[in-house]
Amino acid sequence: MSVSRDDIINALKTVFDPEIPVNIWDMGLVYDIKITDTDVIIDMTFTSPTCPMMEELLDQVKQVVSDVSGEKNVVVNLVWEPAWDLSRMSDAARLELDLTNQGW
Repeated sequence: MSVSRDDIINALKTVFDPEIPVNIWDMGLVYDIKITDTDVIIDMTFTSPTCPMMEELLDQVKQVVSDVSGEKNVVVNLVWEPAWDLSRMSDAARLELDLTNQGW
């Protein structure tokens, strides 16, 4: 089964931090998606290294990507550089969180 970047992004858009009503893709938490013959590799971060839902969200990312990637191995790398900031958020996320007048 062939999986596309759009398939992965659509899967990632189903993952939400329970404290934030915006999916992790629109929050800008996903830094990179690599698809090889055997693997899907996701580099992602969190808004804070003390996020209490970190492990659960990492597991959820791995599961939803596995669901669409078929037999490919899914690797989720947690990265802290570059640090996440509000500029990484999509316009839709800024609108949802009422951050549209912040000059981003």
